[in-house]
Amino acid sequence: MITRISLLFLISFSAIAQANSDESSIRNLLAKQNKLWNQGDIPGFMAYYNHSEDLKFIGKNGITQGWDATLARYLKSYPNQEAMGQLTFDIIEVDVTASKTAWVIGKWHLARPKLGDVGGHFTLLLKKVKGKWLIFRDHTS
Repeated sequence: MITRISLLFLISFSAIAQANSDESSIRNLLAKQNKLWNQGDIPGFMAYYNHSEDLKFIGKNGITQGWDATLARYLKSYPNQEAMGQLTFDIIEVDVTASKTAWVIGKWHLARPKLGDVGGHFTLLLKKVKGKWLIFRDHTS
């Protein structure tokens, strides 16, 4: 009986430790994206998105399909550092739903002294591919 309880405890502890590690990895990914954005590096920011036609960005103007189209959308919407402003994220929730998928809910804010500040909320669906978390869906409003 003690063996079964010990085994159950070890399995549960291992799952919790993995979920905490995954959450930490995802938070680090978002911190790297934040830094790259504030350096004016949109292609670097996009490196954390799934580089395929499967990527979907959902915004107020509809759905953008694919990595290349999403990059083009960012470059058009934010043509220079002034338009990009300084980004901050407020991560509300990271929910690692399985060892290979996670949902993130958060707020974003762009401080843009000359153009006016903007912000909103976002929901991300991430998947773990070859040990690396990537964004597959980005719904930003």
